Amino acid sequence: MRKTLIVLLAVLAAGAAQAQVQCWTNKDGRRECGDSPPPGAKVREIRGAATPAPAAPASPAAKSAAAKDAKQGPLTPAEQEQAFRKRQIDAEKARETEAKAQADAARKKENCESSRNALRALESGARIARTDAKGERYYLDDAQIAAETTRARQAVQQSCE
Repeated sequence: MRKTLIVLLAVLAAGAAQAQVQCWTNKDGRRECGDSPPPGAKVREIRGAATPAPAAPASPAAKSAAAKDAKQGPLTPAEQEQAFRKRQIDAEKARETEAKAQADAARKKENCESSRNALRALESGARIARTDAKGERYYLDDAQIAAETTRARQAVQQSCE
């Protein structure tokens, strides 16, 4: 019992001494730290672990997030495996998203090129033939070419932004 009391007092005294550490620069320009600086030295106190700065009150959501993040000890093999699988799934999702974005870009580029080709054909001045519902060929007149040229320009604007 007496040994426990002595050890407890020694720990408390060490904590109190640690809380009052002071640092200063000596004559040689080197930094020194201790509990008793020489007279006339410019002293800077350093707070130890025994006297922490008062913390701002945290919200309940922040407390639960901090408790979730602050796990005790290293991860177990099962937790490591779970974290590894989560990283794999996240990487696969990122690859799928990137592949989809590349496919969309390729499709947009293809639409732009076909719209530009159609506009070039309409503006070339050559006769343009179409096929009707009966399968018969007919040629566009000037009004129809002007209307299709307008639609082709709009398509180029939309697909080649």
